[in-house]
Amino acid sequence: MTDLLSPALMARLESLQLASRHRLMGRFGGEHKSKRYGNTVDFADFREYHPGDDFRRIDYHVMARLDQVLIKLFEADDEITVRILIDTSSSMTVGAKMLQAKRLAAAMGFVALTAHDSVSVHTFPARGPAPRFAGRAAVPAFFDYLQGLEATGLTPFAEAASHLLSQSGLPGLTVVLSDLLTTEWRSLIGLRASGSDVTILHILSDEDLDPEFSGDLELVDREDGERLTVSVTEDVAKSYRDRVRSWRNEVAATARGTGAAFQAVNATDDIEALLLQTWRSAGVLR
Repeated sequence: MTDLLSPALMARLESLQLASRHRLMGRFGGEHKSKRYGNTVDFADFREYHPGDDFRRIDYHVMARLDQVLIKLFEADDEITVRILIDTSSSMTVGAKMLQAKRLAAAMGFVALTAHDSVSVHTFPARGPAPRFAGRAAVPAFFDYLQGLEATGLTPFAEAASHLLSQSGLPGLTVVLSDLLTTEWRSLIGLRASGSDVTILHILSDEDLDPEFSGDLELVDREDGERLTVSVTEDVAKSYRDRVRSWRNEVAATARGTGAAFQAVNATDDIEALLLQTWRSAGVLR
């Protein structure tokens, strides 16, 4: 079906769900805990009986003990909208970041679609209207769309975040896949303000973390073509590694401070281990 995920991995992913850190409310029946009450077997609360309520929900044990007529309320399971916001700027061509982003987006979307959630894919820079996919039958078209994405241009992260926030609809789950190599990365704070659950997948390559440069060099920015002349000594290289580590920690702290889930990802990480072990332990998948 796709070069992004193996059939064996997809078979294992079918039993998982995207974890929502907060209660969300969707439009149709699905598999996520909702803010409203419904018809599952999971008890949620009591409230007073009112004429017209289902008398079968009266708790007669409570009525006998407290002389109050209360009915039981149960959890509702809802379908939610999963918004995948994927970085398709030129910096994602470094190493295997774009391929890793596509594979992780494919996995997250596949889990959502098989759990009866709908999925929309948003790119920055924008590549036209965001397509929406719904249902298990949409998996091949979803994979084909991801396969066709190419990394070119700048990283208008603030614009993409603002556009996403301006859209109407119920809060859902937003998954951001990016190297966040932009001064606008703090715009991710606003994503959580919409009431949406947010998961940040921060994808960096070995070249980003520890570039093997030395000597006098002219570096060229892949996105805007800006040139910078540098002299890379061992001390400069160490300072760079320290700053990258400090920056990534700052991004993680900022994301988690808003209530978002954050996962640092290397472009060469084994995707199966990430999805089935690390992310399940971290609560990204369940």
